[in-house]
Amino acid sequence: MKLPIFVVDAFTARAFRGNPAAVCLLENKLDEDLHQKIAQEMNLSETAFIQKLNPTDNFTQSSCFGLRWFTPASEVPLCGHATLASSAVLFYKIKNTNNILTFVTLSGELKARRAEDGIILDFPLYPTYPQEFHEVEDLIKMAIGNTLVQDIRYSPDTRKLLVRLSDSYDRSFLETLKVNTENLLQVENTGKVRGLILTLKGEAGGQTQAFDFYSRYFAPWVGVAEDPVTGSAHTVLGSYWSQVLGKQEMHAFQCSPRGGELYISLRPEGRIDIKGGATLVLEGTLTA
Repeated sequence: MKLPIFVVDAFTARAFRGNPAAVCLLENKLDEDLHQKIAQEMNLSETAFIQKLNPTDNFTQSSCFGLRWFTPASEVPLCGHATLASSAVLFYKIKNTNNILTFVTLSGELKARRAEDGIILDFPLYPTYPQEFHEVEDLIKMAIGNTLVQDIRYSPDTRKLLVRLSDSYDRSFLETLKVNTENLLQVENTGKVRGLILTLKGEAGGQTQAFDFYSRYFAPWVGVAEDPVTGSAHTVLGSYWSQVLGKQEMHAFQCSPRGGELYISLRPEGRIDIKGGATLVLEGTLTA
């Protein structure tokens, strides 16, 4: 077995920032168990597998492909940064001739289109609903102790819990906040929560670039303690902050140590455009 494999830093224009994802190009169907084994071997938050849908397809000229995403622990239904990475490999490395690519996934058809300054992902927009504090109090206390919380929302579609921190905090507080993810699986093992979003209202420009909101994302339930930059979390964050701020266009920053920025645009048909940059940092051949 010889598979072309790439590592791409997503949601950044610079190498060694943003969120790295591995991308495998599959000329032929892969044994089912090998997807997970390769993801474990790559040991990144996500490994993406791009699959031809028809024998006559090719990666340079076809515009529609199958796409699956695996963490080191499990397959996931949606991943933004690995979709961005996959699109970057096809557009920038393979020189795919199309301006729009369609991916058939567990979350339906997702589109990626070229932009002058990045790639735009067309994703579902997922609403959030008020969440009673007492039902998730143990989880929140375990994760962030007595940090002040302003709002709690839940996204049943994605099983993500959104915790908005008090407006009295600033970006540096969120960046340096120590989050305990080690024991979250013991506290929350019902399957209701598969990801924890911490978010904070943005600040006006001044000395630094202005962002509408900040976030960090934790998913130990799928084997990812903290994800550096998370497109799928912004399908939930975009919905929430659009309502709070009354804005359809937003600029977001994920405050992980690697950091990454996303441009978000809500569309009237219940979809969201997420734009980001991508940088290819490694290419090679997987042999086994």
